[in-house]
Amino acid sequence: MKKLLQLTLLLACASLAFADRDDDDDRKVSPDLKGRTNSGSWVNVIVQFRKPPTKANFRQFELPGKVQRLFDGKKIVPLRLPANLVKALLKLDQDIFYISPDRPMKGSLDYTTATTSASVAWSFGYNGTGVGVAVIDSGVAAQDEDLLTADGTRSRVVYSESFVSGSTASGGANDEYGHGTHVAGIIGSSARESSGPSFKRSFKGVAPNVNIINLRVLDRNGAGLESDVIAAIYRAIELKNTYNIRVMNLSLGRPVYESYKLDPLCQAVEAAWKAGIVVVTSAGNYGRDNSMGTKGYGTIVSPGNSPYVITVGAMKANDSNWRADDTIASYSSKGPTLIDHVVKPDLVAPGNRVVSLLAPNCTLAKNNPATVINSSAYELLGVGKSGDYFRLSGTSMAAPVVSGAAALLIHKNPSLTPDQIKARLMKTATKALTLYSSAIDAISFRTFQSQSDIFTVGAGYLDIQAALMSNDNTTRPALSPTAVYDAATKKVKILRDLSVVWGDSVVWGDSVIWGTSVLLSGSSVVWGDSVVWGDTTTSGHSVIWGDSVNPMSAMSLSAFSATEDEE
Repeated sequence: MKKLLQLTLLLACASLAFADRDDDDDRKVSPDLKGRTNSGSWVNVIVQFRKPPTKANFRQFELPGKVQRLFDGKKIVPLRLPANLVKALLKLDQDIFYISPDRPMKGSLDYTTATTSASVAWSFGYNGTGVGVAVIDSGVAAQDEDLLTADGTRSRVVYSESFVSGSTASGGANDEYGHGTHVAGIIGSSARESSGPSFKRSFKGVAPNVNIINLRVLDRNGAGLESDVIAAIYRAIELKNTYNIRVMNLSLGRPVYESYKLDPLCQAVEAAWKAGIVVVTSAGNYGRDNSMGTKGYGTIVSPGNSPYVITVGAMKANDSNWRADDTIASYSSKGPTLIDHVVKPDLVAPGNRVVSLLAPNCTLAKNNPATVINSSAYELLGVGKSGDYFRLSGTSMAAPVVSGAAALLIHKNPSLTPDQIKARLMKTATKALTLYSSAIDAISFRTFQSQSDIFTVGAGYLDIQAALMSNDNTTRPALSPTAVYDAATKKVKILRDLSVVWGDSVVWGDSVIWGTSVLLSGSSVVWGDSVVWGDTTTSGHSVIWGDSVNPMSAMSLSAFSATEDEE
């Protein structure tokens, strides 16, 4: 208590001495924290420094409990302090450039692999062998038969660690929620439990021999803290060389509150990308949401709003092995991103009614028993032992399909960089998609209309075979571009940046990457004059192109899987 009083006095003196910097300091506090800074209640915050803090920095923060987890040598540090000391803290330490709350996080395979041509990769011997994929999720059931090595002697889950508060050291990284195991299965299930002459369907992951690095950040209810996710990201960076971690899957997220340049979660994934790890994130499941008047546009979640990462939307395979009848899932979140207007998603992959691994006694299956492949379904489909698999839908299921694809590309060519992999996946994605489609929600029976524009499907539908055949390389960054609204022409255009790969040459030109069907001459988006982008007085237009910074705050948080399906 004495240390807290001393710090309070020190902060008060600093506040008086630097009163003229109030406006500048105000911009360093996130919009969802500003309203709480007059309160004396304790808050968990994430402090971002301009450079890694030293011990001297932390001698000033001698608060009870205080530095919860020091990210040693990192610029992002979680801290607990009274809310009314937040702004004064900025005046005390000028190396701090942004403070935000420690925000809460929540977090049929044979058709999936067939429609994305994963089997072609397997036929050439590419199955992800030796590639490490970090699954930052609710944990992984490490002893699942489908996650064992080919000889069945050991698990391919080569490392497990829990960042969830209160989890025990023994078994703390196990999957109590069920989401992470399902995701891991989409990436790397070997289908041991659904293979053989007696099975009509086999549920093999996209890269069935990868190693899984299990970093648990979500509890038994699918909830977690942003600081836990950030800690797991940095752990993956630290373990990169030990386990050859080349891919990171984040099928989780939260609403966008600030620019990706300030967002601590985006800063963490950017660090992973620059460390040589392909980061794949889910777009979110808010494509049906019209609470902001945007018809589901502008609903991409963090960290999918980072221009570095590969952000994935969800397609419907429609229970067939061919691609011609596949359509966009209406719940898949759409771009552009709020505040920065980054063109997202980057591409789409199967994510609806995906069957994958079932973690024993997990919450998702208990609360949604209809998702489990039960005995009657087992007899009908011949899918393996009853209870080994269950079905989920969402962009959470689409992201690991792309993570598996990235692992296959790395298996073929280990020298590929994250930017080269992103560029190849986007360039080779199928552009010719059904332009308009409708979907009926399986529970409410409501009908939803979708159009396959650049902010819905990005560069197109993942095609693993085409990506493997590509030899295109680039030495430039593959940052997702920015969209700009031209009030004079009432059109939305892609802002060309010659420093990134898309401005390199005709090989990586706008129409090549995003397709001629969604672009007009001059990089003008076809849908630029629609109701969403036009000169109407709809609230949606001002939400996306205005200066509002917190329109998504009312949205529920999710790990971006849905037990509800589209029929």
